[in-house]
Amino acid sequence: MKNLIFISSFACLASLVFSDKPSFGKLPRWRGFNLLEKFSLDRSNKPFVEDDFKMISKLGFNFVRLPMDYRTWIKDGDWRSFNENTLKEIDQAVEWGRKYKIHVCINFHRAPGFCVGKPKEKLSLWKDAEALDACARHWGVFAKRYKGIPNSELSFNLLNEPSNVSEDDYFRVAEKLCDSIRKEDPNRLIIADGIDWGTKPCYTLAKLKIAQAARGYVPFSITHYKAEWVQGWDKRQEPPSWKTPLLNSYLYGPGKKELCSPIELTGVFSKKMILKINIGTVSDSSLLLIKADNKEILKYKFKCGPGEGEWKKAVYEEEWKIYQNIYDKDFAVTVPAGAKEITIENAEGDWLTFSSLSLSEDSAKNIEYKITTIQEWGKKQGKLAFDPGHDPVFVSENMMDEKYLWKECIEPWRNFEKEEKIGIVIGEFGAYNKTPHSIVLPWMEDCLKNWKKAGWGWCLWNFRGDFGILDSNRTDVKYENYNGHKLDREMLNLLQKY
Repeated sequence: MKNLIFISSFACLASLVFSDKPSFGKLPRWRGFNLLEKFSLDRSNKPFVEDDFKMISKLGFNFVRLPMDYRTWIKDGDWRSFNENTLKEIDQAVEWGRKYKIHVCINFHRAPGFCVGKPKEKLSLWKDAEALDACARHWGVFAKRYKGIPNSELSFNLLNEPSNVSEDDYFRVAEKLCDSIRKEDPNRLIIADGIDWGTKPCYTLAKLKIAQAARGYVPFSITHYKAEWVQGWDKRQEPPSWKTPLLNSYLYGPGKKELCSPIELTGVFSKKMILKINIGTVSDSSLLLIKADNKEILKYKFKCGPGEGEWKKAVYEEEWKIYQNIYDKDFAVTVPAGAKEITIENAEGDWLTFSSLSLSEDSAKNIEYKITTIQEWGKKQGKLAFDPGHDPVFVSENMMDEKYLWKECIEPWRNFEKEEKIGIVIGEFGAYNKTPHSIVLPWMEDCLKNWKKAGWGWCLWNFRGDFGILDSNRTDVKYENYNGHKLDREMLNLLQKY
């Protein structure tokens, strides 16, 4: 209890140091990092590191989020029994936040009955009263433990990225967790992640008078390129691109009638050209049909199944009882000289994905114009223009740029913010270390510009590690030494700018 007394004794003094007074209706423009020492029991359960707080403060940032796994602070797997030694390590992080003028946001990344990652919890927070009672009890313990610490120094972030849950069920659970917190500490600042993995605002939660946290992982093909833990996404070879036309990798067939639409490619095809498309995953069956000026130039039938075949890997999806096999295979066709429009469609079946589309002259020049795709479920295809004399060569009405991010990621949340008078923060964002640095930085700057314009704070995942500014292990960065760590100076400079 010594640490708690120390924290509480300085609560009033520390509140004078923090200039912004956060409330559920208006959050400060925090900027900082997620710290992962207790992110997952399967990875680690280490104490937080004072040097992290010291460096974060010295570099000009003022926020840390602590995504934590409840299994790190219970005894012998019993969620009714708390490990005081582990809780004191969390106390220490809160104290370091006060010491270095950094706001600390405590988050249940894994809560009793729910986690967005693996392993799956035995009980469901959304369905089982025992799990919900346990989760509420845990939040009550934290609320009582930190009662009296100003909201300028500490906030609670209920659950990480609620998924596969209705707004009504989310409200019911959040209401009980808030009640448990407010019973111990009526004025504690509470933040809830948006629904659908934090990607959408949850309007039903507005009446609880809690702020909300969004995410900065759009487009996913940039932020999670070649991420080993992501399932259901093509581990394609082509790196993603930015400042290029929006070309969705999903080509839907009649089985997805509401989404079924062709790619319409118009352009300058004065010479005979080779069109190449790299097919990634096929769901059950599809028919790839390519036409030039409405004349068929390629027709190819895909039918997935078990064992070996033309696919690279057979994948059976138990949930849907079908095969969704990985092909990772190029298909090429000649576009006749003089053609004015090419259409590419999935004429039968469910859906397929493609990772890139390219055009090259049928000559010895070996010049290829390529555009890579992004994976966005539920987006129709559209019109694309090609002109080898233009920069960029491919153009569409929907470009991957700052305006696209504003429309897709800012406007829905900004409307919610204005309508419901709810404060917003970007609880996580960043790009995995396999994404080329030359792509990450311009994408990141467009995100940061938008958040600054919207008046929202942000929190990079993470500080030290694969998404961070320290020890990220990127192969295309010239690091410099900083307090014994490998510093990505370019990324740091960009973050400091915003």
